[in-house]
Amino acid sequence: MTQVATPWVTRRTAGAVADGAFKLLLAATCITAAAPLGRLLGVPVWLMAVSGLALLICGGAEIGYTRSRSMRMYTRLMVAYDGGWVLTALVGLLMAWRGGTAGGDVWVGYQAVAPIAFAVLLVAVKDEMCAK
Repeated sequence: MTQVATPWVTRRTAGAVADGAFKLLLAATCITAAAPLGRLLGVPVWLMAVSGLALLICGGAEIGYTRSRSMRMYTRLMVAYDGGWVLTALVGLLMAWRGGTAGGDVWVGYQAVAPIAFAVLLVAVKDEMCAK
């Protein structure tokens, strides 16, 4: 019986790696430009730095676990994360449009919490739980 090797890099795998790389790029930006970004978004510098560290952890875990986790689980986690990202961005924009000053806090706060939850779930959830 001949075995056919399946390619490691599929479209979904490439998407997961690209998503992780984007998080790493955003992390580097948040950390290196914490002061100007904080002023621009109206958030404290420490919150920008914390969100950058959270994104760094998440992006690294996301790229690191691509070979040992199912792409089905990755897709579910990315949809949940990105859905929350869009919602918090919309809430932040709505708050800014209405004259509020907490829009940046909402969005950057999400960036400080959600990537850690993403990484924890990625590490903790076994593939069998997502096979259904």
